[in-house]
Amino acid sequence: MRIVLQRVKESSVTADGELTGKIGPGIMVLVGITHDDSEKDARYLADKLANLRIFEDESGKMNDSILDAGGEVLSVSQFTLYGDCRKGRRPNFMGAAKPDQAEPLYEAFNLSLRELGLKVKTGKFGAMMDVSLINDGPVTLVIDSSEQGK
Repeated sequence: MRIVLQRVKESSVTADGELTGKIGPGIMVLVGITHDDSEKDARYLADKLANLRIFEDESGKMNDSILDAGGEVLSVSQFTLYGDCRKGRRPNFMGAAKPDQAEPLYEAFNLSLRELGLKVKTGKFGAMMDVSLINDGPVTLVIDSSEQGK
């Protein structure tokens, strides 16, 4: 499982012309799922996101987590995070899990965030979406659950 997270001042997602999620200050996260991912990966990444110290404390240092800062999360499924561009000019998406496997794990990730006390808004799984954001910092990180414990 792979996430790309951005600290944002605000972010929103629209699917099929309908606003499905909008947040103020917090984290906009793109979530990609591959074939061998499990709920363990979803819980690991949710915990990592919730506790990363990427928000400024009262002295302007990045010492606070989103839990400390009281921010929200906008979670958007993104199978293209497993696009392989090593050969040719067209990405190969064979590394991305099929929707019947990916959607329950995406939902498990969002549930794990909520269980940690975060307010979570989402896009629409499998839909074409328009995502907008105002990046704060900018702060952008990529975290892959296959690297846990290394």
